[in-house]
Amino acid sequence: MLRRPPLAALGAGSAAVSKHGQHTERSPTLRDATLRVAPQGEVCVTAPGEFEDLLTREGRRVLAGTHALVGALCDPRTRFLSIEGLIDRTKATRLRTLLDRTLPPVLERIDRPISPDTIWKMREDYAETLPKATRASTIYFDRSNEAGVQLARRIGLDALLRSASFRAFAEALAGRTLAAKFGQQVLCYEPGDYAGPHNDHHPSNARARKGYIDLHLSLSSPAVAHQWLVYAKAGHLSEIVPVHGAATLTAYRLPFWHYTTPLVAKPGQGAKARRWVLLGTFLFA
Repeated sequence: MLRRPPLAALGAGSAAVSKHGQHTERSPTLRDATLRVAPQGEVCVTAPGEFEDLLTREGRRVLAGTHALVGALCDPRTRFLSIEGLIDRTKATRLRTLLDRTLPPVLERIDRPISPDTIWKMREDYAETLPKATRASTIYFDRSNEAGVQLARRIGLDALLRSASFRAFAEALAGRTLAAKFGQQVLCYEPGDYAGPHNDHHPSNARARKGYIDLHLSLSSPAVAHQWLVYAKAGHLSEIVPVHGAATLTAYRLPFWHYTTPLVAKPGQGAKARRWVLLGTFLFA
């Protein structure tokens, strides 16, 4: 996943998180976007006001504390969960359609390639270092005056990501109290977009250095062929799970090494292939 400013916004120390990547285009304005929604009955005009509204019966059991996943991330040896069946697929599709029709014009592009210096400034054999490389689009919710945040408010996405039930769900998986204030971000992966190997560790951040929780909701279009998350187990990048589902929840007890493979579209469907990621970053209380 991509790291983002919210940890600093939560009072955890501005030096801990820097803004990743160079924006290849000018910052979008709200005038770049038009609120395009289909006739009534085809797409939700606004996002649900609470994360709970997206949950299936099984998902609500997590909030109620009766699901087997409650406290799953309490054990430090459990770093990652990938879960299907907790989000209502029909509601997820409606939400994805809303995002597809409204947000693309106001997304900020992140483009951070691998520098040639990682090769040509090496002075010793087998002394490679690989800074995080990434390519995707985003909305940072810590900058309230930007077009993406303003539009997210208009369509109710901001309220959804700040809802009490979103934090409560993360808290249920964590098995411990999380800080009341938490960070939000939207990511959009299109064909070829990826996040290179990284660990999301922030050692200079007093509140985050001992770990924190991320909760991601992935909403992929039917045009996506695949995208995978690879993560480390016992010191090797040996584990791989699909993250291109229509309504996939993933939860992370960070830090640990992982990367996201380039998104691949189905043949002839590249223009419609997107994976939206709605995410929260939660510090321990």
